[in-house]
Amino acid sequence: MKRTKYPISREFFPYSHFMPRVNKRFLKLARLSLKIPGFIYKDPEVEARALSVPSFDGGEIGLFVFTPRGIAKPAPCLIDIHGGGFVFEGARSHFRHAFTYAKKAACIVVYVRYRLAPEFPFPYPQEDCWSALCWVYEHAEELGIDRERIGIGGDSAGGTLSVTSCMMVRDRGNSVKPLFQMLIYPWLDDRNVSQSYRRYTDTPMWNSDLSRSVSPLVNPDPSATPLAYRSPVEAESFFGLPPAYIEVAEFDPLHDDGVYYAELLKKAGIAAELHETKGTMHGFDAKLRAPTTQRMLESRIAFMRKMFGLPSVPD
Repeated sequence: MKRTKYPISREFFPYSHFMPRVNKRFLKLARLSLKIPGFIYKDPEVEARALSVPSFDGGEIGLFVFTPRGIAKPAPCLIDIHGGGFVFEGARSHFRHAFTYAKKAACIVVYVRYRLAPEFPFPYPQEDCWSALCWVYEHAEELGIDRERIGIGGDSAGGTLSVTSCMMVRDRGNSVKPLFQMLIYPWLDDRNVSQSYRRYTDTPMWNSDLSRSVSPLVNPDPSATPLAYRSPVEAESFFGLPPAYIEVAEFDPLHDDGVYYAELLKKAGIAAELHETKGTMHGFDAKLRAPTTQRMLESRIAFMRKMFGLPSVPD
């Protein structure tokens, strides 16, 4: 089948030609390759600590706590939730971004390893990330975290889970109040009717055909998960959610999800900062040294520092 040629910037090669598959064989191979990178324990500027914490059902969630050495405590914190279609572990680039956030946003980063589908479909990922957020808030003092300055963010599926975590603490009356939500090309609309979803059926890295393939693995029983937690833009209310930073990619079936969510937040009186990147595809920032990636990392860090009440990074 002939693929459409999209004007994606050459700075993202070879990722701009990567077409993953979603089947049991590919999942098995991908999970073997997506290992915890050894560099996280060798960085002289950041201490890495692995933890296991309880989830909602008595199971365990893995966390990494990345703490800049010498940081003044209690420090601000980012709860960082990786993408991967709810079926893949975080890639090396996810850990690199986490370290960049820790160093340049001057914060402790808690990286969440929620349980994955198909073994753990909806609502396990949502409940795991909500549990992790609550656990960090409850143990903020021993972690050296300022519980008044805890933000949450993630890319793709991690963006979904960041939003649902904010909704769940609001709906369940938890005392934790995330300072912000930072969403990188998030998936937020399960109706699959947007213009970008219909248009980008064969884009690299991710496309709507892949979304359709993964859906039965991720959400086999929609009745098991409240509508707002499986399709956040369909929530009845956005009242009480924190300010948002939203970043979308041009050639991405999820482009319109982020744009629409930003509109909904603004209509609800919630600040939403929307960044539409050009010449990009879903997952573009896996190419760490691409100029656009570097520019957007700077933008994310500037947002975090502003929300944490820190001065901007000097040029």
